Amino acid sequence: MPLDLEEQEQIDQLKAFWQKHRNLITSVLTVVLLAYAAYSAFQWWRNSQATEAAKLYETMVSAIVKGDKDQTLRAANDLQKDFARTSYAAMSSLVAARIAADAGDSAKAIDYLRWGAKNSSNDAYLALAKLRLVTQLIEQGGDQNFAEADQILKEKPIQGFEALWLERRGDWYLVQKKSAEARASYQEAWKKLDQSKELPEEARRLLKVKIDALGGVAQ
Repeated sequence: MPLDLEEQEQIDQLKAFWQKHRNLITSVLTVVLLAYAAYSAFQWWRNSQATEAAKLYETMVSAIVKGDKDQTLRAANDLQKDFARTSYAAMSSLVAARIAADAGDSAKAIDYLRWGAKNSSNDAYLALAKLRLVTQLIEQGGDQNFAEADQILKEKPIQGFEALWLERRGDWYLVQKKSAEARASYQEAWKKLDQSKELPEEARRLLKVKIDALGGVAQ
């Protein structure tokens, strides 16, 4: 069936548009296809990374059960080195830090916590790494450690961990022999803790002991 003049004109306009813009259209389509391919590859890589990291984390857990400290720390090191972007690496840094601290190696525990405080992509693991790092630094003592702890505590608290942030600030004040500031920080932490029902009862009891020891009132 022959085309009428209007249809022929539309086809001619389309051909002219294609001739004028085909390079741009082809480039845009190429970019879109490459972006999709990259996204698909990233998804595959991320899933593959998570699977391999999970296997290594299981190895770490088995080593913990067997009481093999060296193998546990090796697994944690491998997770940090090869699977740093996974949650398993963040979890392993916390576990390894505790094991190193229990073994009396505070320096190594601090190294693991520093790694977690810098690299954890999960907010909860990030907050725990920072809070535990502050605790370790305070326990170690010394001007340099106190200064590092102070800098961490000056950061904006991660949502959901405001009460613990204030409690650690109170601990920091206490070792600086600033009892009034410590008591005020603990009491502010108590108010925040009272609003956060998710934290365990043990956290409330410990904080109350600190407040009472400084002559404050938990209310």
